[in-house]
Amino acid sequence: MAAKQSGMVIIGGGIMGGDIATIFAAGNWAVHVMSPSQKTRDALPGRVTAGLEKLGADKGLLKNLKMYDNLEAIAWADIDLVVEAATENIDLKRKLFSQLEALARPDIPLVSNTSNFQIGEIGKHLKTRSRVAGMHYFMPAHLVPLVEIIKADFTDVKVCDWLEQNQRDLGKMPVRVNKDIPGFIGNRLQHAMMREALYLISDGVVSPEGVDAAVRFGFGFRFLACGPMMQKEMSGWDTNYYAATSLYPDLHADKKAAPVVQAMMDKGHLGMKTKQGMWTWDDEAIKKEKGRIEKVLQQAIAILNADMKK
Repeated sequence: MAAKQSGMVIIGGGIMGGDIATIFAAGNWAVHVMSPSQKTRDALPGRVTAGLEKLGADKGLLKNLKMYDNLEAIAWADIDLVVEAATENIDLKRKLFSQLEALARPDIPLVSNTSNFQIGEIGKHLKTRSRVAGMHYFMPAHLVPLVEIIKADFTDVKVCDWLEQNQRDLGKMPVRVNKDIPGFIGNRLQHAMMREALYLISDGVVSPEGVDAAVRFGFGFRFLACGPMMQKEMSGWDTNYYAATSLYPDLHADKKAAPVVQAMMDKGHLGMKTKQGMWTWDDEAIKKEKGRIEKVLQQAIAILNADMKK
């Protein structure tokens, strides 16, 4: 007798929800996506098919995808995992988790893909909150290997252990976040760099193009081979200590978002989504740049695959 196919639910079928659906469909899970938006549901099969193709997976795995406009329509007895990837609104997320607690089997993990809210704030009112955790992907989720597994104070460690193994089985690289702090790991590291980069641009030290080149072709290039901790093991922590002692007092430490970003917000210059940010965009340029980035990411995955299997 064939083994029972595992089933999972995703709340939200937008960019992140669609890419997460691709990951699980590629792993031959039965994927049930709930979105109240007909437009989102109509676009989802095409997004998942394109994602499967980019992963080199059988496009026939799209058969694993089912869509719903409400949670009650799902056959919950067959569901082994729930991933919430809805709009970043804390009240909405709390409401959804209350509904999920009532609908889902009490033994399955309920996880959030949030990047803005602490897991403890989402699940603290639930009776079965020990099964609530964070599982945070990075865009584009089907291509970027990293997945943060966040343990809130109330989360059962066995839930995090199961989630980590689940993500390894799906070809991802899970990292445990042991404290439920704002921003988790990846976003805190990214924003520390971004704060300094935007200051350097605002102060006329370097152009946006210069920042991107310095990161991509400098220390960012090295990161494909080893992370910052391993790099300092190689160069020596004494070198890091002396450089930090000299440089840290001069680093930008503003507690507010950069004025240059506020100025763009005021003008409605939000990047590709409005065709204007630090650069001017048209549809052809957007398509070309996104295609280039996805191609490079696919090449990077091929390089990292050996390390991910260790």
